[in-house]
Amino acid sequence: MTGPSVSLEGGFAGAPAAFGAGIGTCDAAEGLAAIGNPGMEFVIWRRALPRRLQTWLERMDASCLPDLRVLVRPGDLRGAVEPHLDDCGMPPGDLRDLLLGDLDDLVSAFARIIQSDLVDVRLERVSHDACWKFHRDYVEARLLTTYRGPATEWVQPTDAGRALREQKSYKGPLERLQVHDVAIFKGNRTGPGSGIVHRSPPVAGTGCTRLLLCLNKPSAASPKPWPGGC
Repeated sequence: MTGPSVSLEGGFAGAPAAFGAGIGTCDAAEGLAAIGNPGMEFVIWRRALPRRLQTWLERMDASCLPDLRVLVRPGDLRGAVEPHLDDCGMPPGDLRDLLLGDLDDLVSAFARIIQSDLVDVRLERVSHDACWKFHRDYVEARLLTTYRGPATEWVQPTDAGRALREQKSYKGPLERLQVHDVAIFKGNRTGPGSGIVHRSPPVAGTGCTRLLLCLNKPSAASPKPWPGGC
C-alpha cells in the first residue's frame, strides 16, 4: 500500500516547475506534515469535496453561516461547534454532518502536525476585506481552507518583497488557492524572512460572503479551552 504523494517544488527531482523553492503540494491530508521538513514554507493539498456541499453552502443565506472561535481538543470539536451552528440557523442534516466531519478531520490532522493537544479553531463568515494587505502571519504554522467564496491569494517568495512594498498597487504574479484546497504554511515566528506572503481576496461591496476555516496553535490570543475539553 502506497502512502500519500508529496511533490516538493523548486528543483527537487520529479517536481513540477509551477511553484518556487519551499512550496509543495500533496494528494492527501497526511502529506501536509511535509511542512515540518527543513526548507518547506507552504504545502497545499489540492482536493475536491462533494459538489453538493459547495452548492448547499453557496445557496445558504449568509446569516446562517457560522462565525465562531473555539479552543478545543480534536475529539471535542463537534460538541464545541454544533451549538454555534444551531445558534446561527445552519440547517441540520447530512450536509451539515459532512461539513462537521471535514472540520473534525482537519483539526485532528493539524493537531498531529503541530504536536498539540489543543487547536485554536476559527470558522469565520467574511463579507468585508479582512486582512486585505499582503502580509506574513505572526505564527509558527497556520492551516487555511475556504468552504465558500474566493480563497486566499498569495505570492511566490521571489515576489514577496515587491508585494509587501506595493500592496494595492501590486500588479505582479498572483497565486490563488481554490475553494476546498487545504493550505498549511509557516509564519514569521519560525525565523527572519520566513512565512508565505498572502492576503484575503477583496470582497467588500460585491455581495459575496466567504466561509473560511483558520487553525492555529494555542496562543495568548486564544479563548479559554472549551469546557468539554477540560
